[in-house]
Amino acid sequence: MGAKASKISVVIVDDHPIFRQGVVDAFSMERDMKVVGQASSGQEGLQMILDLRPAVAVVDVNLPNLNGQQLTRHLRSGKSPTRVVLLTAYDDSSQVIHAMAAGAWAYCVKDIDPGKLVQIVRDVFLGGYVVAETVFDQSGLQRWLGERTDLNTRAYSDPGEPFEPLSGREMEVLDCVTRGMSNKEIAGALEISHQTVKNHVTAILRKLNVEDRTQAAVYALRRGWVRLYDDAASAQE
Repeated sequence: MGAKASKISVVIVDDHPIFRQGVVDAFSMERDMKVVGQASSGQEGLQMILDLRPAVAVVDVNLPNLNGQQLTRHLRSGKSPTRVVLLTAYDDSSQVIHAMAAGAWAYCVKDIDPGKLVQIVRDVFLGGYVVAETVFDQSGLQRWLGERTDLNTRAYSDPGEPFEPLSGREMEVLDCVTRGMSNKEIAGALEISHQTVKNHVTAILRKLNVEDRTQAAVYALRRGWVRLYDDAASAQE
């Protein structure tokens, strides 16, 4: 096998030209990597990734017309082989859950050292999930998320199972919420009205005795009601 065949193909998607060029330059210096494309918007980046099918895409979370998490969900739902590394300008621990639920393989802040970002791409290429510069396998990441949410979410009553069981439709809505979908996206996916989604979300929060969507997602994830990697696992079979 020649050296060219072993190169990691990468697409960079970021709407800040100077930052994007800096990332491109950092990867271009690595002998085992090749930047095959760069885009300045989510929609452009999505199409480029679908066309070029790079091994890894480094994507900013905040993008015009299609944000990084939405782009990631599109790739995941289409069974794309590209593994996404999401970059964020701010470190918000609650967003890690949504990022990984969307199908990202790594989540890191944009002020990361270029050399560390390069290593994260290598780790992701080799099958690792990376959060806070720590590499996990799937089970390890699930354990880390549980510990992280225990420390960073507001304490709330935890009766084990809700006193009022969730209906089948509410479980479908909760699954969508856990995957970071908006009410509009949920309405489209389940073919119900936007108001009906809002009503279901309100009922879910009340039954689980939590205050917001992130806490509801944490509740479901910690109990194994939702598995983040079913799609990824089935795609590899």
